[in-house]
This record gives sequence, structure tokens and C-alpha cells, in this order.
Amino acid sequence: MNGPEARELLSLYYQVKGVPEDDAEHMVNHIASDPEQLLRALSTERLGHSEDALSNPMVSASSGALSTAVGAAIPIIPFFFMSGIQAVIAAAIISLAAHFAVGAAKSLITVRSWWSSGIEMTVIGAVEGAVTYGIGILLGKGGV
Repeated sequence: MNGPEARELLSLYYQVKGVPEDDAEHMVNHIASDPEQLLRALSTERLGHSEDALSNPMVSASSGALSTAVGAAIPIIPFFFMSGIQAVIAAAIISLAAHFAVGAAKSLITVRSWWSSGIEMTVIGAVEGAVTYGIGILLGKGGV
């Protein structure tokens, strides 16, 4: 991304946050006087975090592992209490509800509405679940 495109994008990020256009342009021009600062500001706005948030790899790895473990454990909870197709249906419902909750919570750090983010994550989870289930059926029938 070249300088003018980066400046325009950063200005738009600030305007979406409620900064008047003239003020956003002034801020971006000041920031762009140092190309490294422009890149840092753009990455902070685009990715939603700063270098400080990425400074501890152990914290990042631990939080990633913990969130993956919790997310993977949610769909298997029904199998502790039931079996067969009832457990599969319960697991699907619980998993989709969890996907919706995560999507709705994601809206706290994005500019989208909670229901839109929730539905988006639910659809993604449903597609992922269907593909995974299909692969499991194919592998089970093929003897692989």
C-alpha cells in the first residue's frame, strides 16, 4: 500500500470513530511525517491492537491455547450425558449458541451490531460443522 492510500485509509478509520474529516486529515498528515509511525498507526487501527499487546509471546500462546481448548470442549459436553443422534443434535445446538455468543461479544471491539456479528459467527460455525461432519462420515465409510 503506497503513501496516499495508507493516509486515506487511516483517515477513514479515524472518521469512523467520529473524528471530523478535517481533523482526521490533519492527524494523518502529522503521523505520516514519519513512515514508521504511519505504518504503526495503520496496523493498530486495522488489526485492533498495538505492539504492546503482542510483546509477550507466552501470554499470546497461553491465551490462544486456552481459548482453543475451551472452544473445542464445548461441543463434546452433551456426550457426557447422552449418546447417539440426540447428543449430536445437542452438540450442534450448544456449539451454534456458543458461536453466536462469541460473535455478539466480538461486536464490543468492532463497529458492527451484536446481532450481525452473532449471526455471522453462527453461519461460519454451521458451515465449519457441516464440513467437519461430512469429512468424518467420508473417512469413516472409506476405512481411512
